[in-house]
Amino acid sequence: MNPIIRRSQRGVVLFIALIVLVAMTLAGISLMRSVDSGTVIAGNLAFRQSATHAADLGAEAARAWLTTTSTSLYTDSTTSGYYATWQESIDLLGNDASKADFNWTSNSITTSGSYAGPTGYTIRYVIHRLCQNSGDPTGSSANCVKTSVSSSSTSTGTKGAATYGSYAITVPTAALYRITVRVDGPRNTLGYIQSTIF
Repeated sequence: MNPIIRRSQRGVVLFIALIVLVAMTLAGISLMRSVDSGTVIAGNLAFRQSATHAADLGAEAARAWLTTTSTSLYTDSTTSGYYATWQESIDLLGNDASKADFNWTSNSITTSGSYAGPTGYTIRYVIHRLCQNSGDPTGSSANCVKTSVSSSSTSTGTKGAATYGSYAITVPTAALYRITVRVDGPRNTLGYIQSTIF
C-alpha cells in the first residue's frame, strides 16, 4: 500500500468510536431520567391513593356524627363542622376565583380517635345540608334538595353478604347532606372526596 494513503486514514476509527460513545452516553442518561420519572409518578400515585383511602375515615366520622347527633339540623353547628345551608358562595376546593375560599383550618372538624388517619395524614371534614336557607326542610322556605325516602331509626343496609347496620339519622329530616373531606398527606399530597347521604 501507498504510505501516503495509510497516513491520511490514521485516527478515523478513534473519531467514530468517540461519536458512538457520546451517543451511548446520551441514551443512557435519557433512560435513567425516564426510569426516575416513572418511579416518581408511581410514588405520587401511591400517595394519592393512600390519601383517598384515608378520606373514607373522614366520611365515616361525619356520617357517625349525623347518625348520633341530638341537636337540631335546622341551624348551623360550626363547632361540629355542620352547616344548615349549602353555602353556594363558598369554594371548598379553592379552584373558583369568583367565590370565597373555604377556611379548612377553622371551619372544619379534624378526625381523631378511631377515625384518625395513618401517621402523616390530617383528615378534615365539613357537612353541608343541601338547602338554600336554614330552617325546617319540610317547609318551602328552606328550599332543600330532598329525598323521596323518609329516614327511620330502624332502617338497615346490606350490600352483598355484609350487613352495615343502622344508617338512619336519628333526628327527623327530609334533606340530603353533602360531606366533603380533605386529606393533607406526606409530600404535599392533597385529596378531596365528597359523598351525599340522607
